[in-house]
Amino acid sequence: MPAPIAPEVLPHVDAVQAALEAAELTVYVGGAPTSAGWTAPDRYVVLYPEPGTAVRESLADERTDFETTMTVTCVGSDWERVLWVADRVRRAFNAPLAVAGRSCKRPEDRGGPPLQRDNDVNPPVFFLPVQYWIGSTPA
Repeated sequence: MPAPIAPEVLPHVDAVQAALEAAELTVYVGGAPTSAGWTAPDRYVVLYPEPGTAVRESLADERTDFETTMTVTCVGSDWERVLWVADRVRRAFNAPLAVAGRSCKRPEDRGGPPLQRDNDVNPPVFFLPVQYWIGSTPA
């Protein structure tokens, strides 16, 4: 009998990004661009994925279930835009993610620190990091 297929993080990151883009959000992964000439939109999200964990699904030690936490940082030119983005993110995650060959649970909001202002960039921006737990099992 072939070994069970271990879950992969990249399809889950792709599913999160697709859900956020379907909610009409601009999404960057790992940080906003810093190239010369880049102009930040007035609101966007930055996704910070973690590698996740292959979790044992049974006593047979088949590690085919998957869990991870992804931080979605909502960014905006003012505090109202940031909260608008946070609302869109919650709406985007109100249904299970779509990952081929996997049965996904709805992302679970784990909260985060309060709204903050970043004065180290020009012009200053507001940001709000929110952590979401992501989980899936083989379909």
